[in-house]
Amino acid sequence: MSALSVHALNAVPTQRPQPVFRGRIGCDARSGHYAVPRRYRLHLSLSCPGALRIAVVHGLLGLADVCPVTLLPAVPDGPDGEHSELRPLYEASAHRYSGAATAPVLSDDWSGRIVSTHAPDIMRDLARRFGGGRPELYPRDAEAEIEGVTRLCAQGIDAAAQRAGQADTDDAVRRDALGSLLRTLRSLDARLARQEYVLGDRLTAADVELWTSLVRLDTVHRWHLDASAVHRVADHPHLWAYARRLTAHPAFGPRLDLDGIARRHHAQCQGLEAAGAAVQILDWASHVPHQPVSADGQASQGVDEH
Repeated sequence: MSALSVHALNAVPTQRPQPVFRGRIGCDARSGHYAVPRRYRLHLSLSCPGALRIAVVHGLLGLADVCPVTLLPAVPDGPDGEHSELRPLYEASAHRYSGAATAPVLSDDWSGRIVSTHAPDIMRDLARRFGGGRPELYPRDAEAEIEGVTRLCAQGIDAAAQRAGQADTDDAVRRDALGSLLRTLRSLDARLARQEYVLGDRLTAADVELWTSLVRLDTVHRWHLDASAVHRVADHPHLWAYARRLTAHPAFGPRLDLDGIARRHHAQCQGLEAAGAAVQILDWASHVPHQPVSADGQASQGVDEH
């Protein structure tokens, strides 16, 4: 990974809150949670980036008949991002649970309890335990590179874009954050000028991470950037052409709930809208392949809506 040094990426820690539940699906009965078709269920709100990543992996692996999906509303109906319909599941999984019942969740239908709320673990377990004969999204020889891209997206795109749009910070902080964001986009654009996917000629989980970050950059963070900054963000033709290509893929675009993302953002965001809100980078909806989808933007096959 020459242009995106793994060592450089590893030097930047990812600041994410630790999840409450981190069970893993193992390879056999001794693991407790072992891989059995239709034993597990995903509870996803597609307006949430972690849930969107899981949904794309689920689609790439073709797991509709193996691990059912229950869709949740785009905007949580409780405090701290809680989905009230998940409350019984959380309370059954932890005695006197007092935190918020948030998504995403991987649950065990046999026990009626939560296995994991940690999106990266869920994605890997779906790929590693149910992915036999399916696309190899986490190839062993690319594990470090995938981790590096994940950190780059979290810090160089998501966090940098958020800092660049914070109205309550001084101009120098916002300029530095925008510079960091643009350097990240420039390095990715140069890489995608010469290859189809982030890691070369094969689609991996690194592409799921980057695509989701690009979606949020245009549909969420753009609302708090000035117009000049958005034009500079948009000036990476290979990167945004890559985003369009992936959106046209049946595992990506149909899971994109643009209306839900907008409603969730406006319901939760306390920041000020800036001029960049009017400068859309991509017309995402125009690149989504035509196929039956639910009202929440999820490909309808294998999804329960209740």
